[in-house]
Amino acid sequence: MTAIDDRHLLDVKNVRHLYGKPGGGGQLVLDDVDLTLFDNEIVGLLGRSGSGKSTLLRSIAGLIRPTSGEVTFAGPAEGRQTTVSMVFQSFALFPWLTVLQNVEVGLEAKRTPAEERRRRALAAIDLIGLDGFENAYPKELSGGMRQRVGLARALVVDPTILLMDEPFSALDVLTAETLRTDLLDLWCEGRMGTKSILMVTHNIEEAVLMCDRILVFSSNPGRITAEIKVDLPQPRNRQHPAFRRLVDDIYARMTQRGSRDEKLNDGLFPGMGIGMVLPRVSTNTMAGLIEAVSAPPFNGKAHLPDLAAALQYEADELFPIAEILQLLRFTELEGGDLRLTADAHRYAEADVDGRKQLFRLHLNTYVPLAAHIRRVLDERKSHQAPGRRFRDELEDLMSEEEAAQTLRAVTNWARYAEAFAYDEIADVFTLDDPV
Repeated sequence: MTAIDDRHLLDVKNVRHLYGKPGGGGQLVLDDVDLTLFDNEIVGLLGRSGSGKSTLLRSIAGLIRPTSGEVTFAGPAEGRQTTVSMVFQSFALFPWLTVLQNVEVGLEAKRTPAEERRRRALAAIDLIGLDGFENAYPKELSGGMRQRVGLARALVVDPTILLMDEPFSALDVLTAETLRTDLLDLWCEGRMGTKSILMVTHNIEEAVLMCDRILVFSSNPGRITAEIKVDLPQPRNRQHPAFRRLVDDIYARMTQRGSRDEKLNDGLFPGMGIGMVLPRVSTNTMAGLIEAVSAPPFNGKAHLPDLAAALQYEADELFPIAEILQLLRFTELEGGDLRLTADAHRYAEADVDGRKQLFRLHLNTYVPLAAHIRRVLDERKSHQAPGRRFRDELEDLMSEEEAAQTLRAVTNWARYAEAFAYDEIADVFTLDDPV
């Protein structure tokens, strides 16, 4: 990679990423993404599920190679190369290593001498508030403590840029708030050697609380549709009118429809096919949201921030539910508002069998993967098909993890709707149960 001028730490130019073989019907997850990261800033990558944020972060970290485009770091500064380190959503600790040993892993890989390795690891553990737990194993720690270990492991190598992939999303609300506040304190007090932080989130309030700039991503494929500067002083107050106005503005940006000349497939979802990554949202949760919006005080239409507050949801919890209901044509999202369709009102008023019938109709009509599985089962004389067949198809279009998640989501929805059945032990889809 060639060096860039010393005002920038990182330049991303025209990055595209395609899962699957180019020209072979692969899934385009990132398209023409440009990004610049400057010294002394926290930048948030904000978007819905499947917008390619984590793929971009992994491209910057060097964990994957983008299909095209360039990722360029600043040249040597202050006597050292620009380096990156990453904090993962899933903690990613080695269960057979102690806290101290987990933190030392990166230094060991760099062949740092044992005495220096131990000194730096102990200092990092103390910095993130885990002093006294050096000899504990991950299974002995809470989720918040395990994520602190992940943070210490990332910081101990003294990275120029700290990459964070939804680092608080696996934690409960109170633990996430504590860790978020502690990290901001370290940053604002200048106690971290890191020059800049680039973080992925789909929690709008988290982005406004932490970031100096927010880059909003569209989905399918992921593109940067807006750049928002956050000029509020730290520490930030969630209840301040300026904070609330900014949150409302971002809600509106994330729910606005594309331009009229944008090429659409199947309504509001550009480029959608069986390769659309689907989040795991339970049918009970969907039904609960429909019922809540149908009832007073919303009466069929709710402003998303108000709905999130009423249901005690974070934005990252509410958006996947709203997305799937929009995909199923039970809701419409526009300008920060969620409105129930006529069929959603009918669903809210129907009995159990009526709800199943309506959900089955929408599932087979508007979710391409569900329709594809049903069509395959209908066409086969045995009315059976191995699960591996559909996973292989999905893995040509997305990562293995996303393929498993997507197939599991559709399977659960189909079971509820009695559209088709799945035997997990035999790994076989069948029409044995459907009406």
